[in-house]
Amino acid sequence: MIAMPDPIYFHCDNNAFFASVEETFHPEYKKVPMAVAGDPANRHGIILAKNELAKGFGIKTAETINSARLKCPELLLCPPRRREYGEFCERINQIYESYTDYVERASIDESFLDMTFFRGSELEMAHEIRERVARETGITISVGVSWNRLFAKMGSDYKKPNAVTHITRENYQRILWPMPAGEMFMVGRNTAAALEKFGIKTIGDLANTSEVFLRQQFGKQGEYLHISANGLDDSPIARTGEHDPAKSIGNGRTFKRDLTSEQDIRTGLIVLADSVAHRMRRADVKCTTVQITIKDTALKSITRQKSVQPTYLAADLVRVCLELIHASWPRGKPIRLLTITAQNLLPAEDAVEQLSLFDAPGGSKKTEQLERAVDSIRDKHGGHSIQHGSVMGNDLGIYTGEEE
Repeated sequence: MIAMPDPIYFHCDNNAFFASVEETFHPEYKKVPMAVAGDPANRHGIILAKNELAKGFGIKTAETINSARLKCPELLLCPPRRREYGEFCERINQIYESYTDYVERASIDESFLDMTFFRGSELEMAHEIRERVARETGITISVGVSWNRLFAKMGSDYKKPNAVTHITRENYQRILWPMPAGEMFMVGRNTAAALEKFGIKTIGDLANTSEVFLRQQFGKQGEYLHISANGLDDSPIARTGEHDPAKSIGNGRTFKRDLTSEQDIRTGLIVLADSVAHRMRRADVKCTTVQITIKDTALKSITRQKSVQPTYLAADLVRVCLELIHASWPRGKPIRLLTITAQNLLPAEDAVEQLSLFDAPGGSKKTEQLERAVDSIRDKHGGHSIQHGSVMGNDLGIYTGEEE
């Protein structure tokens, strides 16, 4: 029997991606502390990405603009340009796909590559890909190389920017095990604190803790943590375009001012539902659960959900979310943020919808035809080309046809 070779997995991470894209348009930004941030006037005032100079001031992703400016008063802020980021993502992944048919996009700025069956040195290939991305796009990447996905990802995080790190069966204990347990992927702050209570402070401690004990304390997650720390994760990398479909599709918005009236709430829901429904139709899926998250001015939130007949229509999402809000939120209490999430997605062709006794004959079909017609217009003329009349002229900082 011929032994199968160890997998060779790459994890490619675009360094400070949004900020790096901005620097390709404005090379002068490389000389000053700069960050891509939301618009504080619309209460989206957090740091989305920062360049290396800003990082040197201790500025962190997701902290508030006010906090960042206390650390670096001269910080230059740029608004995000999501369309350009998406275009750069496509260009970079096309480079990856020229090397292998197995490229799995983990997010807009990171991808896994299965390079098991290429010929030659994996390190030479990793450096070649890194240099080619920089040469052809102006974006630097860090590449982690390992025999499993998790260690490949940790390798790309280990040394930044513009670097290659090889995590092997011979060196992983020396490189990874001394690191704090909280540095391991999928170990959040709460889990790290819980582990420390049991004297588990490092990844090595975690690897050497009984799997039975971890499972008793943390359930299925404990078993996964033990497997991961010992390099036993054997999750494959999907073929390009064949990764598991999304389990949910959502969109949230912090509004320019608080929602207080019924019309405010309906306007906010229309915009969010319009985006979520469009993305479901584009993916050819329908949801069977609708979830709404509501956050107040004290930043406290509640989440409610309801099972529904399979749908990918914005009108259905708005109706269900209004029902949930009316049942769960005091009338007139200000709302700072709303998030609509379509869950339990099914392929549209497998989702059989039952007609309610209260539906007008053909009503759902007519609504679908209308929403698909809007999709066609936006696809041809741009997302802003057609608007819901009830949303036009609002002072909430929103419009239909936008994607968050």
